[in-house]
Amino acid sequence: MYQIQQHYFTTLATILFCIGVGGIFLNRKNIISILMSIELMLLAVNINFVSFSVYLHDLLGQIFAIFVLTVAGAEAAIGLAILVVYFNNRKNIELENISSMKG
Repeated sequence: MYQIQQHYFTTLATILFCIGVGGIFLNRKNIISILMSIELMLLAVNINFVSFSVYLHDLLGQIFAIFVLTVAGAEAAIGLAILVVYFNNRKNIELENISSMKG
């Protein structure tokens, strides 16, 4: 049976992580795209956790990946809830206007 080698997963995770970092640095105006880029970076980290866990025959990486997915889900839910409330108040979600909320 053919098995996919470890460096393919590491390369995929590196590419996804670089796309996430690029998404944060290239698009600083839209908050939703920044949140999606953060989720993409967390996905790349989870791919590394699971692939190294399988490679090393240790379940700790897979357990830690489940914790990261839980935190990512909570971050997405809370972040989108804050954005919905902010949009209802200001009718705009551009990043430059958020700094005006300092009190």
